[in-house]
Amino acid sequence: MKKGALAIDHGSKRTGFAAVDALRVAPTPLETVAGGDAEALEAMERLLTERDVTHVVVGYPLNMDGSKGGRAAEVDLFVERMRARFPALIVRLQDERLSTKEAEERLAEAGYFGADRKARRDSWSALVLLEDWIREGEPEG
Repeated sequence: MKKGALAIDHGSKRTGFAAVDALRVAPTPLETVAGGDAEALEAMERLLTERDVTHVVVGYPLNMDGSKGGRAAEVDLFVERMRARFPALIVRLQDERLSTKEAEERLAEAGYFGADRKARRDSWSALVLLEDWIREGEPEG
């Protein structure tokens, strides 16, 4: 039986989260957490206790030519820590190129500007990652 999924837009200063139910009907931006990996993992633990999740989709920074971006090593380390802390989860790295741009466009269309937009950007970027993963057929790995 399919269960929910969580998406993470990892950042060095802020990390955004989004989730979707088991039926994949309602992908939703959740919260943005300030801080580094420790704060992100604490938030993730809290979110996992609230939801029945088997998959975690993590945005992976790639350059436009497909090579690893400058923050890839940071994300690799975060994913390693996450897998150690939550070994039962299936983790999928998702290309995050243009996800922030897409999130910015959606926020503008929804009427968010200035500080409101900035506060929501990372969670809406996670939402874009999650929707991309679903659209691609939910690849494993």
